[in-house]
Amino acid sequence: MKELGVAAVAAKVAPKKPTKTATKRKPTEPATPSRKSSRARKEVSYKEPSMAEFEQAVAALGSSERERDAAKDFFAKESKSGYDPKPPGASVKPALDLSEGVRDKKTGHLVFKDHPEFTPNLTPRQVIQAGTWGGCYFHPRGGKPGVKNPKEGVKITHEEFPKAWFAGLKPEQYRNRRYDKTKNKYGVNAGQDQAYWEEKGWIIPQDPRGWFQWYCRFYEGRRTADDARQISRWVGVAGGKGRWKTNLCKKCVYANKRYDDPSVSPVVRQTMLHWAYEITEADVKGVMKRM
Repeated sequence: MKELGVAAVAAKVAPKKPTKTATKRKPTEPATPSRKSSRARKEVSYKEPSMAEFEQAVAALGSSERERDAAKDFFAKESKSGYDPKPPGASVKPALDLSEGVRDKKTGHLVFKDHPEFTPNLTPRQVIQAGTWGGCYFHPRGGKPGVKNPKEGVKITHEEFPKAWFAGLKPEQYRNRRYDKTKNKYGVNAGQDQAYWEEKGWIIPQDPRGWFQWYCRFYEGRRTADDARQISRWVGVAGGKGRWKTNLCKKCVYANKRYDDPSVSPVVRQTMLHWAYEITEADVKGVMKRM
C-alpha cells in the first residue's frame, strides 16, 4: 500500500481536527504590586550573636589561618586595652549572697569537700528566689511535657525541700503549670524543655526533672553514683573555663560593659542562673587574661 501511495492520499483527505480558539478572559482587578527583583529577600535576625558566630565573622576577614588569628588577637587586645566599663544604667538585684552557704573566703565559691571541682556560687534557695525556669520547675507537668510521661508528668515537689527556699514567693513563681518568661529574673526565654532533656539522654530516673533537681538534693547532702556525671556537665558550662561562663565574660569585655550589666546577653545570664552561677568581676578579669 505504501508503494501505491494510498497512505499519503488518505492523510490529505482526512478531516482536520478542530483547533482550540483562545477564549477571552474576564477582566480582573489589578494585582497587588510584587517585588521585581529575583533575589531572595534576606531575613532580618534580631538574635544576639553567639561567640561561634563572632568567630565565623572574623574568619571571613582573611583566607589564611594566620590572618584570622591575627584579626582575633587584634580585636581581643583592643577590647582589653580599652576596657573601662561604666556602671550599668539599669541594674537588677544580684542573686549572689556570700553570707549563705559554706564558701571559699577568697573566691566566694561554695565548697563541697568531697567534690572540690564543683564550685557554683549560688545556693538552690538563691536560684529559686531569683526567678528561674519560667516559674514552672516544681510543677510535675510544668512547661512542655516530656516524652516519657506526658500525661502524669515527672516526680517532683517543692515539699521535699526546705520551706525557706520558697519563702515570700507565690506558687506561680516556682510551680506554675505553664512556662512564663516574665517569672525569670531577666524576663527572657532560656533553656530547653523536658522533652529535649529526655531526648538528649540527660535525664535518669533518680532525678527526672534534671540537673537542678540533682543539685538541690546534692546540696542537702545526698550522694549517688551520678554525681560525677552531673558535676562534669556543670564544669563544662560554668566551671573555670566553662563555655557559657567564658562566653558571657567575653561579651562583657567586647561591649565594654560591667560583669553585672543586664543588657549584656540576658539569655546567657538566665542560663547561667539555671546552673547556679552568677559571674563576678573576678571572672571577667580571669577571662581577660586568657584572651
